[in-house]
Amino acid sequence: MTYTAQMLDTYPADINLEHDQLSHVIDALSSCAQACTACADACLSEPADQLPMLARCIRDNLDCADICTAAASVLSRHTGYDARLTKAQVEAAIQATKTCGDSCAEHSASHEHCRVCAQSCRETEQALKDLLPKLTPSGKGAEQPHQAAPQQRI
Repeated sequence: MTYTAQMLDTYPADINLEHDQLSHVIDALSSCAQACTACADACLSEPADQLPMLARCIRDNLDCADICTAAASVLSRHTGYDARLTKAQVEAAIQATKTCGDSCAEHSASHEHCRVCAQSCRETEQALKDLLPKLTPSGKGAEQPHQAAPQQRI
C-alpha cells in the first residue's frame, strides 16, 4: 500500500471519491512529474547540436511536471473541497500530459528517455480521464466549497 493510499484511508472525514482510484491518480501524477523533470534534464544532456530541436520538448516536460505536481496537491486536499476547482485542475493536467506525451513521442525513436516519458504521460492522461467524470459537480453540495472548521484559539 502506498503512502498516498494510507493517507486517504486515515483521512478523518468522508472523501466523495473512490480511494483506490484517487490514490492511483495521485501516484501517477507524482510519477509523471518525476519522469518529465528527468526527461527535461536528459534532453539538456544531449549533444548541443540537438538542443534546438528538443527545446519544445523540454518546455513541455517542465510545464507538465509543474502541472502534475499541482494537480497531485489539489487532489490530496479534501478540507474545503470544491469540485469545480478540482475538475479544472484535472482538465489542465489532462492537457499537459497529452501535450507532453505528444512532444516526447516525436523524439521517442531516437531518445529512450522521451519514450519512457511519453509512456508515463499517456498512462497518467488515461488515469485522469477515468477520474474526470467523477469530479463533475452534481449540485449536491460537493459543487460548493465546504467551510473548514475554524482554527482553535489558544
